[in-house]
Amino acid sequence: MSHKPRVLAICIHNSARSQMTEEYIRLAAGDRLEVTSAGIEPGSLNPTVVELLKEDGIDIAGKQTRSVYDLHEAGERFDYVIAVCDKEAAERCPIFPAEQRRLHWPFPDPSQATGSTEEKLAFVRPIRDEIREKAQAFVEEVVGRTGQP
Repeated sequence: MSHKPRVLAICIHNSARSQMTEEYIRLAAGDRLEVTSAGIEPGSLNPTVVELLKEDGIDIAGKQTRSVYDLHEAGERFDYVIAVCDKEAAERCPIFPAEQRRLHWPFPDPSQATGSTEEKLAFVRPIRDEIREKAQAFVEEVVGRTGQP
């Protein structure tokens, strides 16, 4: 049995961008990749992100955020580490070693959304869409490179 590539999406709070990245990579990859997400200061899930993922049939309500430190202490190893912090938070974005490749996908922070629920959804929706597209392209690249079906 061949090695299934492992992917870690990381950010500061593991409440929005890294969660979306994890879910869209999982959706695009099926069982061809093993994917998880974590943060340096785990918080609680961003309710706007939970709602927007539901639009694509992904339910993360009740999911717990994870600490990148817990993964490190457990000896977890990943082939690909994707940091999804924006440029302003890049210096705080967790560093986690990657066996093959470390990537930085700077996305705006959904926690910056203000206003009504509709205004927050309108602010975060394009971020979600960009993450979805980036995740799909990543899966196509990695699955093609690993030769897995």
